[in-house]
Amino acid sequence: MERIEAASLVLRVKSVRKLYGALEAIRNVSLDVATNEFVSILGPSGCGKSTLLMMVAGVVDKSAGEISINDAPVTGPRPDIGVVFQQPVLLPWRTVLDNVLFPIELLKASRAKYTERAMELLAMAKIHDFADHLPRQLSGGMRQRVSICRALIHDPGILLMDEPFSALDAITRDEMGVELSRIWQANRKTVLFVTHSIREAAFLSDRVIVMGRRPATIVEEVKIELPRPRDIALMESEPFNSYVRRLRKAIEASHAH
Repeated sequence: MERIEAASLVLRVKSVRKLYGALEAIRNVSLDVATNEFVSILGPSGCGKSTLLMMVAGVVDKSAGEISINDAPVTGPRPDIGVVFQQPVLLPWRTVLDNVLFPIELLKASRAKYTERAMELLAMAKIHDFADHLPRQLSGGMRQRVSICRALIHDPGILLMDEPFSALDAITRDEMGVELSRIWQANRKTVLFVTHSIREAAFLSDRVIVMGRRPATIVEEVKIELPRPRDIALMESEPFNSYVRRLRKAIEASHAH
């Protein structure tokens, strides 16, 4: 596992284990993430990736080990974390702008103070023209962009993303990967991104953590040294596909084991 300087370390997962009764879902997982780093957790469906992410978010209790953010133990949900789920989970009766501002209302902060930021985020996500629309009037990719803006509205230091593009078709998924990379480049958040798509992990990440089947452990870590900004054309290049092959071999090896 790559060593990260203490000054840049923002998230630490140390020897974490998760039990559901007698079922061991996660076994002895340790992971460090640096400030502004984009790290993907890659693995087969059902291996415990989302469980690990929700433990970092403070909404699922760990059975053993330590999770800390900026040296403070994670004991529950925190305002410095934004979460994007597999489904957008937008309130259908609220407009796009009102959905983005919803966390501000929950935090009992000034809506007026954050409206300009909400519109800036929507403009960055290229959906500001739909601010007054309802979710049902948007495509699936557009709804997921709204959910990303909502997660960023209160300027969290860490963004947790749980397979946010899994419900999209292949072409839209690639386009959303490019958009997310662009949004991340503009905001430079620390991102922990869960996916079972090898190509998605290779395209988006600075590092990819490969998890094996349940009980999940980390079987390999791959540093992605591809230039940024990244576009769809990169996915046809040999350096990119070399990373894809390496990640696939790691997953296949864990399956064989």
